[in-house]
Amino acid sequence: MDASALSNPRLQAMLAEEKRKAMANEVVAKLTDVCWDKCITGSIGSSFSNSEASCLSNCAKRFLELKMLTMQRFSSSR
Repeated sequence: MDASALSNPRLQAMLAEEKRKAMANEVVAKLTDVCWDKCITGSIGSSFSNSEASCLSNCAKRFLELKMLTMQRFSSSR
């Protein structure tokens, strides 16, 4: 790929979109890993218990709030 292709606005937009998708996938994977380990304490069944479902919901909310706060602080420090 030559240097002129890298300055193509369409290519730049596509690369930015792919980067956003990759970041979203990374957040979901981390969220799943952290919250699963924290909240799922019993054996795996066909559904979550009420306490597991509540824990997963709260964990996901807190995780995303922290992620957004971190991103805002990082953006403002630039």
